[in-house]
Amino acid sequence: MSSCTRFKVAICGGGIGGLVTAVALSKYPGIEVEIYETAHKLTELGAGIGLFSRPWEVIRRLGLEPELLQFTEVKPTDGPVTAFRYRKSDRPTGVEFYTLKTQGHLMTFHRPDFQKVLLSHLPASYQIHCSKRLRSYYQRNGHPITLLFEDGTEATCDVLLGADGLKSAVRRSLLGEKVHRAQKEERWTDAADLTALIEPSWSGTNAYRALVPGDMLRSKHPNHRVLTQPTQYLGKNGYIIAYPISKGKYVNVVAFKSQHELEGSKFDGSWVCPVDKSEYVRMFEGWEPEVLSLLECVEKPLRWAIHCVKPLPTTVSGHVALLGDAAHATVPHQGSGAGSAIEDAYMLATVLGHPTTTQANISRSLSIYDRIRRPFSHRVQERAKLNGLYFTFSCLEIKFDQVPEDKLLSKLKLLGQVFTKNWEWSWTTSIEPSVQEALKLLDEDPSETNL
Repeated sequence: MSSCTRFKVAICGGGIGGLVTAVALSKYPGIEVEIYETAHKLTELGAGIGLFSRPWEVIRRLGLEPELLQFTEVKPTDGPVTAFRYRKSDRPTGVEFYTLKTQGHLMTFHRPDFQKVLLSHLPASYQIHCSKRLRSYYQRNGHPITLLFEDGTEATCDVLLGADGLKSAVRRSLLGEKVHRAQKEERWTDAADLTALIEPSWSGTNAYRALVPGDMLRSKHPNHRVLTQPTQYLGKNGYIIAYPISKGKYVNVVAFKSQHELEGSKFDGSWVCPVDKSEYVRMFEGWEPEVLSLLECVEKPLRWAIHCVKPLPTTVSGHVALLGDAAHATVPHQGSGAGSAIEDAYMLATVLGHPTTTQANISRSLSIYDRIRRPFSHRVQERAKLNGLYFTFSCLEIKFDQVPEDKLLSKLKLLGQVFTKNWEWSWTTSIEPSVQEALKLLDEDPSETNL
């Protein structure tokens, strides 16, 4: 480490959250960064990513907007726009009942395109190490953190940021530290409660993800609405979301099937695996024709058993912090996963890059990050779960199985208003108040800050 280096940061995970963290840290001098990625090369699964105006504000601040706009036909705007159209589709004749209006467009991308732009913004001095699966870490006061990898190698750093996703090894070690401390102090209930948080839990929902080539859909169904209009098709215990990406080259399709009563139970089988499309086409038998015509064009779907991270009592320990799915993986029913990771990354860079942050007080800066981001992330988790109930007609507010046909449309429109109110934080709020709160706390006398 050179004499002008303030400290060295290791980022575990080279996905969207990890790479945005690295780009954000590059705006601050004197911070060395190394990225450790499990895969043998940096790659993103070929799915879509959508960002509402709140995380897009961070993208603008980081100077990424001009290059990202080269990969999408969607143009950013600050005014009201149409985001998604909603249909009740679990019947032979679908019913369009609601149009979601947002402030600013949902910016949609192919994940590999997004990753390419992030990589282009990393300084040449930043090192990326692939085929590095973290086993655990340990830290002692006054000493660098030691990283232990599955291949038997070791590395050191001053700050470890866990952006390593749902099955995070950093989270496992961080909570393991706290379990050990609780056991040492004979706080057995605390130790048991913390142990129960280490592994993710199944949400009761499976997602079937696929990219449909735009040309294929056009040739078979030239006027299909999802070629130009993001659409959600809703039904009892399931729904489908579809929207064009890569300037119409693909349509991103995700079909959800939910068994809400199984939330928290153990999922038997592989969490992510390719499946024959007949597995989920059967689940949508009897749905309106345009849903079935879309699913016909799916060739190689992946089934994802949606698992979540239970709300954690903290996302930091000493010089270690979690972000993105490692900290708060949730159901994807508000499309907030990538956006939340981007916001986490920006806030971590804000506290670590601040002039008052030194080797001696890194833990205080990370505690400020945790104090601000964790409660917000927990609220996002709760709201996403609610949307999953609304989109599958499983909400408490309206008993759809008891609604007569002549009242159905009015009840569906009411549902649209309910889920919009639950979701509007994504485009009506800003990260700026949180940034200002963090800066205020960083500037305060530590003796006057209750962390």
